[in-house]
Formats: sequence, structure tokens, C-alpha cells
Amino acid sequence: MYIIAFLIGASGGMLSGMLGIGGGIVLFPALLYLPPLLGFEPLDVREVTGLTMVQGFFASLTAWIFYRSRGLVYRPLVLWLGIPLSLMSLIGALYSVRADRSLLLLVFGVLAVIAAIMMLKPYEGHPDEADEAGDLKLKRSLAFILGAFLGFFLGMVGQGGAFILIPVMLVVFRIPFRIAAGSMLAISLMTTAAGFLGKTEVGLVPLDVSLALLTGAIPFAWVGGMLGKRVSTSMLRRILALIILLSAIRIGMDIYATVLN
Repeated sequence: MYIIAFLIGASGGMLSGMLGIGGGIVLFPALLYLPPLLGFEPLDVREVTGLTMVQGFFASLTAWIFYRSRGLVYRPLVLWLGIPLSLMSLIGALYSVRADRSLLLLVFGVLAVIAAIMMLKPYEGHPDEADEAGDLKLKRSLAFILGAFLGFFLGMVGQGGAFILIPVMLVVFRIPFRIAAGSMLAISLMTTAAGFLGKTEVGLVPLDVSLALLTGAIPFAWVGGMLGKRVSTSMLRRILALIILLSAIRIGMDIYATVLN
């Protein structure tokens, strides 16, 4: 089980560095479905939300250091979107202990579907290889409202939110991809820290599995950052869109099965 957790953490860390995501979009279904498929006891869905928060925080921290050293963090976006997101993420995490499996799956599935639709839209933002914040303008009130709204639901399902927030940055605010990725990692530090505190407070973070996840996540987040600099942003967007779409389909199937039962 610990080897499986290490491999899942490593894959999540790699995605953090490459795409600016905490890895929860992959970790959530992987931790939920892989252990029983391989003959282990399934993890409780609420423990899975706690584990994704732990991994998301430390993988985001490692990858953020990489992006910040290269000037790929847009501070106004981090503040106006990230602060309300973090506060509401904590409230959502505390509320999640009262939520049942079907509700958590439904929230995750709806967010993933919305993100997938946004990622499949034709890209109309800045040039693919734009790597400087330059004259970027931010609609601050809109960023604040979206941050507060999405933060509660992301806290419920134990997600830093990159899988939905990066599409929002690209489509709504037209932020260049690499700057969106770097800024998202900074925001993930705040949201996962708040969610991590909430999950720890209600006892939803198993220590042994968390350590195995982090052993894989931390070094591979740096590796992913190095790899992401060598891949075109158009390819990175396609990879992210595919990951989101596959996860949305898998969660949707589980929601459908839950409803039938």
C-alpha cells in the first residue's frame, strides 16, 4: 500500500511541476479506486480528501519555488483570487466531515466537467510562449467573487483547485499559461494549507499514507518543473484538458452508479 501511495504521490508531484496543479485531479480518483482494484482495503472518501490536501500543499510548495525563481508568478492574481479562496476552502473542509460520499463525488464531478468544457474551448488569450506578466490587467472584483465561490466547494472535496482555476485563469482572465501555472501554485499553497488545517482538525489525514505520498511528491515536483519548461504551452494545455476530461468521466460513472444504487 505504501509503494502504491509513493507512486501516486510521484505522479501528482510531476503534474504539479509541469502543469501548475496540486495533482488532486489525479490523486482523488487514484486513491479512491486503485487500492481496492489491487486487493487492498479501500480508503474512505473523506480520508482521500485529506490526503489530497497534504500532497497538494507540499507538491505545490516545491513547484512554486521553481516557478517563482523564474518570475512566473502574477502577484495581484494570487492575492485577489487566492485569499478568498483560502478562507472559504477552510470552511468547506470543516463542513465536509458532515457530507456523504455521493455529495462529495457530485461536487468533484461537476467542477471537473466545467473545467473540461473550459479547457476544450479555443484558446483566445495571450501568445502561447508569453512568459512575462508585463501589462496584464486583472478584474479584481470578479477574481474575489470567483475565489470565494469556488473555494467552499474545493475545500469540501480536498482540492487545491488548479484543475478548475487554471481554466478560469486562461479563459476568464486570459493569463498566459506559464504565468497561470506559477500563480496557481502560489494560490495552492494558501488553499491547501487552509484545507489541510481543516482536514487535520477533523481527523481526516492518515499519517502513514501521507508520508508515503510526500516521499514521491516532493522530489518529482521539481523534476516536473524542469520538464514543463521544455514542453510547449499548447501541449501542456492539451495534457491538462485530457487529464481533467478523463477524471470527469470516471467520477461521472461513479456518480451514476451511486444514484442507481
